[in-house]
Amino acid sequence: MSEYGYRRKKIMQAIGEKGILILSSAPEVYRNGDALYPYRQNSDFYYLTGFEEPESILVLAPSRKEGEFILFNRVQDKDKEIWDGPRAGQAGAIKSFHADQAFPFSEFSAMLPALLAGREAMDITLLLHEMRLLKSEAEIAVMQKAVDITDSAHRRAMQTCKPNLYEYELEAEIMYEFQRQGARYPAYASIVGAGRNSCILHYVNNQQKMADGDLVLVDAGCEYQYYASDITRTFPVNGKFSGEQRAIYELVLASQLAAIQTIKPQSSWQAAQDVIVKIITQGLIDLRILKGDLTSLIEKQAYLPFYMHKSGHWLGLDVHDVGLYHVNGKPRPLEANMVLTVEPGIYISGDIEGVDKRWHHIGVRIEDDVWVTDTGCKVLSANIPKTISDIESIMAS
Repeated sequence: MSEYGYRRKKIMQAIGEKGILILSSAPEVYRNGDALYPYRQNSDFYYLTGFEEPESILVLAPSRKEGEFILFNRVQDKDKEIWDGPRAGQAGAIKSFHADQAFPFSEFSAMLPALLAGREAMDITLLLHEMRLLKSEAEIAVMQKAVDITDSAHRRAMQTCKPNLYEYELEAEIMYEFQRQGARYPAYASIVGAGRNSCILHYVNNQQKMADGDLVLVDAGCEYQYYASDITRTFPVNGKFSGEQRAIYELVLASQLAAIQTIKPQSSWQAAQDVIVKIITQGLIDLRILKGDLTSLIEKQAYLPFYMHKSGHWLGLDVHDVGLYHVNGKPRPLEANMVLTVEPGIYISGDIEGVDKRWHHIGVRIEDDVWVTDTGCKVLSANIPKTISDIESIMAS
């Protein structure tokens, strides 16, 4: 609770004595009939309160004599709690979540005019999201735990994989490992794409049978205590890379390792992107998939049919976390305690004209979660196998 309290104080200092912040919880969403999707709290709301119940409203009113932190939440109701589980109620909001005052959710509208009197409601979205971009020691520890669980899941997928399994069977092994270690949900829909599906960036159907000779791209990360991990590994379904698969994989890995070397304070995500583009383009020239001069091919963005996304994204409470990527029209400098992904890829779809079909349906992405430190960076997911020798060894075991 001290972590949430610190964040609230920082926000109240920013909005000043005349300001007021009002923030609502996430709504419940029906999946079908009267069945709800599993509830997941609004990330901003959770960041400031740690409170996970729906039908809640946070009010921060600096210097309010009756209390600065007010929480409107559901009342305790024995009949409803038999069906849906316990509620904190107003007493619990004060005792367990350190609210100065708590009132029933139904009373918010009636109390709102008095709360607003003499105050100015403020949009602190940018401030709040910039706060979320810089992680505390406690947040880094939780994110490392999420990565460690995901590590086990990816290893399990490699060890279980074999020809004639369906993609969803591999997904099931990943989900089992998440839940077995206390991560009830993935941070996003898991991508398990084999063969031609490895070239579809956000493929989530996961219905195809995996064939001998296919590569399978697995982009999967768990959410642990609301914090996301986001890891991608690519490996051969039969446990052995072919010559063409090996060539593309080594090229993506070289670009990723070089990009990670750029991650440090005062550098930028654009520096990582530039390194990736240069190495991938030169590699495609060397493999005779692209023809021409390196500089002119980069200027013409000839790599785009094969590598069409950026080097990565912010990571935190959301898998594509909040925070600006540009400041004053320029890529923002990295700062200590940012966390971002580094995820180059090459995707050779059978639809790309002029490419020898021996390269078709080879899709490779390698993604790690990287913490910017005071002097450089730490790869939180460094233990997850990603060299060809390590992958083939763990699959053989």
